[in-house]
This record gives sequence, C-alpha cells and structure tokens, in this order.
Amino acid sequence: MSRAIPIVMDQGALSEAARAGARTHAHDDDPSRPLPGPAPAWVRVGDTTISEAEIAREMQYHRAADPHAARNEAARALVVRELLRLEIERLGLHETVQPEDGETREEACIRVLLEREAPVPQPDEAACRQYFEHNRQRLHHPDRILARHILLAAPPADARARARACEQGEALIAELREHPERFAELAMRHSGCPSRDAGGELGWIERGDTTPEFERQLFMLKPGLAGLTVESRWGHHVVHVDAIERGEPLEFAEAAPKIAAYLETQARQNAIHQYLRLLAERYPVSGLDDFV
Repeated sequence: MSRAIPIVMDQGALSEAARAGARTHAHDDDPSRPLPGPAPAWVRVGDTTISEAEIAREMQYHRAADPHAARNEAARALVVRELLRLEIERLGLHETVQPEDGETREEACIRVLLEREAPVPQPDEAACRQYFEHNRQRLHHPDRILARHILLAAPPADARARARACEQGEALIAELREHPERFAELAMRHSGCPSRDAGGELGWIERGDTTPEFERQLFMLKPGLAGLTVESRWGHHVVHVDAIERGEPLEFAEAAPKIAAYLETQARQNAIHQYLRLLAERYPVSGLDDFV
C-alpha cells in the first residue's frame, strides 16, 4: 500500500496548544488530572477527525530517528486505514466477507475491497520480454564472495566495548598488512565466531546468507584485506575477501517468473495508489499537503 502521503504540521498551532497545556498544569494542584477538552486534531478524513493522541499511539509502529518522520508515517497509516474503513462501511462488506487463514475481519474486508475495486492485471509474456530486453544487466545469478573474518565481539548497547573492539580490529589489520600469513592464527586466538576453528573461513557467501548489515558492507569490498573493520550487531569484523564471482546472466526462461512477480507488484502498487486517490475524492482529506 502506498505511503507517499505527506503531512503538513501546523507548528504554530501545536506550539500554542503546548503552551496552553503548560499554563494549565502550572496552576493544577493535581498533576495526575488529564488536560481538559479533547486532544487536538489537525487531520480529517470525510467527517472523521484523527487526533494527535491517536497519531501518538500509532507512532510505536513507525519507528524513526526523527520523531516528526515517525509522526508523519503514523498519520499516513491512519488516513489510509480510515479511507478504507469508510468505503468498507459504505459497501457493507462487514456483513458479507468471511476471514481466511487467520485474517482478522478488518484484514479480510480490505483484501476483498482491493481485489474488487483495484484489480491487478497479470503481466503477459510480451511485457516480461520487454522488461528482460531492457534490464539484461540486472538479471543474473547471485554474486558470491569467498571470505574469511575475525569477529571481535561486543554487545550492541555497550559503546565502550564496541570502541575497544574497533581499536583491536584496527590493530589486527595493521598486523595482517605486515604478516598476511597469520590470519588463521589470529582468528583462532581472537575471533568470537565458531569459524575461528577453521581459521575464520566463512566459505562462499551469497546475498541473504548472513546478517544484513554485515552482508551489505561485505559486497562492497574488493578482493584482499579490508582496510577498515566491518561493523555488525555482533561487533567488529576483520575481513579478508579471497575471491568474488559475479553471477552468470539469466536466460529469459529463468528470469521470467521473477520478472512477472516484479511487474505484478509494481502494477498492484500503482492500482492501490490510484484507488486511494479516488477514495480521497469521495472522502475529502484535510490536514495533508498532497495526498498519495
């Protein structure tokens, strides 16, 4: 479902509301007493208001480093949910739809609504072949890397331990530059990974085989000893890439199922995007800049 629903925050109004709340509590003998009146609401879908309290509760499902980004994502999700709820109610789907395979009734109604109102055409062979011809360089068997590593383990939340692991890793890299033949020995002495018993050998690695953040950095390396440690949730890794094999190009018969799945996903996203625009015309959305 599309989430490209920018939210406009009236900072002035929010700031004024916050100041008013602060003034109220400054003279309140009972600090446990809730603020008088309803929570402020700047977003509306049809006749339904979405309050800042509702958005705040939804934010726990939309984590982000920037709280404003989390707030915006939460507001978008609530707007989309309300648009779908209003249309389900208008069509009376709650009385006719039966959940399947552990679905909630809401999930079942949304599924039926989108299947009926935003159908997705299946890509035919001509469309798949056209995509294949224009994207041959992207369609290949998985790349793979033959690598060794020394894991200097440190808990994610222990900043000091992770700093020490990084320093130790840098010292090992300096030593290995002078004595590359000692990699297996140093792995057996220092690594916190079971691969230490094999001298740090990880074997051939394809995408999806390892921890995502380690893998993302690993596939950016060139053959040889990495000049910096590779950090992951487990700690810092000293990495040596022994070989890189680029995947062979796929033939059309091999690529066709993946292409069809990709084109179907794109078509579904476009169909939902257009359907949400239609619903926003039926149930006007305010408090947003450009909806979907």
